[in-house]
Amino acid sequence: MAYLFDTVTRYLLQMSVLAVPAAAIFTCFFPYRHKALTAMGLQSGISREIGLVIFVMTIFGILAVTLKPSVVWQNTPGVWGNVTLYIDRPNYMTNVNLTPFYMFRIYKASYGLGDLVYIIINFIGNMAVFIPIGLFPALLFRKAKWYRSTLIGCAFSVFIEVSQYFVMRQTDIDDVILNTLGALWGYWLYLLMKRLFPVFTSKFQCQKN
Repeated sequence: MAYLFDTVTRYLLQMSVLAVPAAAIFTCFFPYRHKALTAMGLQSGISREIGLVIFVMTIFGILAVTLKPSVVWQNTPGVWGNVTLYIDRPNYMTNVNLTPFYMFRIYKASYGLGDLVYIIINFIGNMAVFIPIGLFPALLFRKAKWYRSTLIGCAFSVFIEVSQYFVMRQTDIDDVILNTLGALWGYWLYLLMKRLFPVFTSKFQCQKN
């Protein structure tokens, strides 16, 4: 459990590298968004503003973790003196998997080795981190639909996986599947919140002046 806690803490710290600046920049645009909403006869309450900030932090936090290059620089003579930029895919961690559900073979092997942390981080973690990607579009914007949250999650995941190829990270169709399921879980969480706490969830919507 200690190792799992340390791993989650490390990921959260990595996410904060982009999440915190993104939240600060987004907050600076509040006067302009407030003016635009007022012109449309709408207003955004404190609950919605907090929700928007958390949503922005989640997006950029995920980007900070997933698009960090695995290997960027090599200490060999090159065009910048003693440093050169990799332009190939130098190690086994930078492969591509286009076989759906291949992950279960890896999880089976990891389970046999007693590496449950790997399974939790990669299987549960890949879904959990995308729950906000499905939740907040339904919570913050009108006409919530399950397919909209799912499509947003899927498109965001595909963007990440394609981008990871170019930063020498693993590109995996199974990550797209798990991320999309996570976004769908986010929409179901929205439905549960709406049923149990309708007044609370309504505060995250724009209100008419």
